[in-house]
Amino acid sequence: MNAAQEYERWRSLISDPELSNELSSMAADSAKIEDAFYRELEFGTGGLRGVLGVGTNRMNIHTVTRATLGLAAYIKECGGSSAAIGYDTRINSLLFATTAARVLAEDGIKAYLYSSPLPTPTLSYAVRKLGASAGIMITASHNPKIYNGYKVYGSDGCQITDAAAEKILAKIKAADYFVDSASSFDSLLASGMIEYISDSVMDDYIADVGATSVLFGDAADKSVGIVYTPLNGTGYAPVSRILKENGFTNVAFVKEQTAPDGNFPTCPYPNPEMHEALEFGIRCMKESEADILLATDPDSDRVGVAVKDGDGVRIFTGNEVGLLLFDYIASQRKKHEKMPHAPLCVKTIVTTELAKSIASEYGVSVFEVLTGFKYIGEKIGDLESQGSVDSYVFGFEESCGYLGGSYVRDKDGVFASLLVSEMAAFYKAKGLSLLDVLTNIYKKHGYAQNSLYSYSFSGSAGAKKMAGIMSLLRGGVPYISGIRVSSTEDFSKGLYGLPKSDVLRFNLEGKISAIVRPSGTEPKLKIYLSVSRADKREAERITERIKSAFDEIMR
Repeated sequence: MNAAQEYERWRSLISDPELSNELSSMAADSAKIEDAFYRELEFGTGGLRGVLGVGTNRMNIHTVTRATLGLAAYIKECGGSSAAIGYDTRINSLLFATTAARVLAEDGIKAYLYSSPLPTPTLSYAVRKLGASAGIMITASHNPKIYNGYKVYGSDGCQITDAAAEKILAKIKAADYFVDSASSFDSLLASGMIEYISDSVMDDYIADVGATSVLFGDAADKSVGIVYTPLNGTGYAPVSRILKENGFTNVAFVKEQTAPDGNFPTCPYPNPEMHEALEFGIRCMKESEADILLATDPDSDRVGVAVKDGDGVRIFTGNEVGLLLFDYIASQRKKHEKMPHAPLCVKTIVTTELAKSIASEYGVSVFEVLTGFKYIGEKIGDLESQGSVDSYVFGFEESCGYLGGSYVRDKDGVFASLLVSEMAAFYKAKGLSLLDVLTNIYKKHGYAQNSLYSYSFSGSAGAKKMAGIMSLLRGGVPYISGIRVSSTEDFSKGLYGLPKSDVLRFNLEGKISAIVRPSGTEPKLKIYLSVSRADKREAERITERIKSAFDEIMR
């Protein structure tokens, strides 16, 4: 689009003082105008996500309004009549949620709205529980405070499919950013077109999370010491509740990170995969001599885990927590004869291959999907439509996302917080720590070094550079750091029956793989390296060697 022309149009139409002032402040800065208006925020299966601010390439009430108009048109075209809306603790999340509710209600779509910030999985749950035609979750997950987002769910409680996203996008493009509103939020609430979601929905969700327990009467030491931090997000109320209701009372909370705060003052990057986000929790863990640390991201769909390691602390990777949970759930089900017919584990293509070895031990099949938990959710939906949803045992992705039940269609940090605590209590009763158990898993199944590296590219120039790098890599890479590439898989061709995706996997000699993909939520290229070796130090050495080669490519 013509950035300068769109900028002038917005200046003539915007009445919001904050956005108007931001427009005025960039009047003499053509680069800022270009960055804010050179494109529209991309809408896809993950909805919208972007930096807060004014412009077509930003998250604001006008981009939210336009997206919601498109979604409303799609809902009506499909014969639907309602949508559920949730939101996290981020800056403007409540504003965007109420804006979406008002736009839907004015367009004849009943809006069910949570009355407080809650985790993303509770939105997935509400869509199915209320029989809503769609769902909206206002969140930017683990991104820094300058971001927010708008995720869309189908009537099945799963993030929308590629086909649905294309249809909604067409409706969005037919709508404008600026519409006259005839009704206020309060008047629509009074009329019943907007309705707050009953507390009973949350009660039912908590009950269903609790039903995922696999103790089956076995002994567990529930005095296990737990430190929990919601990283100033939505997790405190549901996680503290699920732990208390399941008998965990030795729980300490990180006081600096308990209250909702979209500025994330103690962790500028509130990602539980990162050590920096866990520093306050680790300090609290050492002070209280706790066994484990749990940290959920702002929308509480991911959980990071750290454990006591002698006098220090060991932070587990998402892959390691996934392996621990899978082995625990599968072993308990097998021991108590609770394993379903044709049991299935679902993982993403960038998630550790060791899951296949564990699955083989317990007679579980593994189904692989593209990166993104929405694809795991879709598989659960497929199983349900086939009448075999009970065969789903566990699903996980390397980025700290886990789900052990079919009650929602998204990863669930509340579930993971409960099951990690239960797992720690179960093994503590046997005199084992989670680190002991992980060490035993590696002894039995072999060691794999799985590493993720991200490379940031900002603005329009960065987007072009990322595209150029992917094109370069598609041109053929015979060697990486002197190690021969035995085969290359280009998922943009729709391999293995999966949807087409901008992903490349390089299979190197010696049980090594490197997967390259653009992030779906941030201006980044991500590299997933997997190196299998008997010796951990050797795996780490080779990983660093391959990473150095990619560092050169990304410059």
